[in-house]
Amino acid sequence: MELTVAPWSFFENELKGFVLKRVRDKALSEDIVHDVFIKVQDKIGQLQEPQKATGWIYQITKNMIVDHFRRQSKYISASELNWNDDVLNFNECVENTLQKLLLTLPVKYREALQLAELENLSQIEMAKRLGVSYSGVKSRVQRARQMLKEKLHESLIIETDAYGNIVLCVDRDPSCCK
Repeated sequence: MELTVAPWSFFENELKGFVLKRVRDKALSEDIVHDVFIKVQDKIGQLQEPQKATGWIYQITKNMIVDHFRRQSKYISASELNWNDDVLNFNECVENTLQKLLLTLPVKYREALQLAELENLSQIEMAKRLGVSYSGVKSRVQRARQMLKEKLHESLIIETDAYGNIVLCVDRDPSCCK
């Protein structure tokens, strides 16, 4: 089975940064990432949904970090692992990308989406303000949402947990990243 993730060298650097942030030791983070890739190779046959490979690898990585701390101590402080920082960073990642992509929409769609989502106008109020029929406004908002969703999907790999929290946000074009 072949993974559909970012190129390995890019992905390796991302994982090293992810691990380093938690273990605060460069050599240790490299060892953990090495062990992650060994485990990925061993368990690749168990991956049921290849499109979720990135999230699967991050979950293996998190488990390896937790295992490391378990070996070191009987007590692991969740604050030491900084899991919550990622949620904020992932949300910021998506939010910043959405703001940039919104500006790329054609004016009539951008305006409809800004009025509906940012100014919280009802579609009836929007129809009056824009001088367009209610069904026309409704179509514009739906089309704008669809266009933005497609552009976001082209720009980022986003995965969410069962609660809708963003657990992974990776730029599809590694050359755009740090």
